[in-house]
Parts: sequence; structure tokens; C-alpha cells
Amino acid sequence: MSKVFAKNLSNKQVMATDGSEVGILFNIVMDIKTSNLISLIVKPDMALDTSKYRQEGEYIILPFESVRAIKDYIVIDKAIAKGTKGPQKETADI
Repeated sequence: MSKVFAKNLSNKQVMATDGSEVGILFNIVMDIKTSNLISLIVKPDMALDTSKYRQEGEYIILPFESVRAIKDYIVIDKAIAKGTKGPQKETADI
């Protein structure tokens, strides 16, 4: 897995595997003891129905397990992000 610097993720577009726009990455939550990434905090796209996502104020919280790839966009699996499908064992293509 390639390394990606956190500063390169700031304001990166978040897309779903079906091609729909989810929003813009605002911040990342990391467990300091284990260095594991826990979740992404995303400013949702105006057209996104946020009712099925975990919300905190004006942001939605996406589990890091939902990330499928990080390149030009951060690509997530919406079913995992919404909690309707368990996390996959495969890792993100970074």
C-alpha cells in the first residue's frame, strides 16, 4: 500500500463506488495509541441525502473501512459508510 500524506488529503473530493458525489474531506480521526485511521469527517454535497449517514453538526462521519481508493478522489463504499453492510477485509488502494 502506498503512503499518502495527510496534507494531500485536505479538501479532497469524496466519491462513492457508483460515481455519485459524497462531499469534500474536512478532517480525519485517528487513534493515537494504535495509529489506525478511524473515520473521515466530510462536508456533504448539497445533493446528498445525509439521513442514512452518521452526522455531527454539518458533517457526516464515514468509517475508514468504507474507503476503497485514494487517488484523485477518495472513493468509498456507500453501503459500508451507511452501516448497511459490514466492513470488507480488503484494504484501500492508496
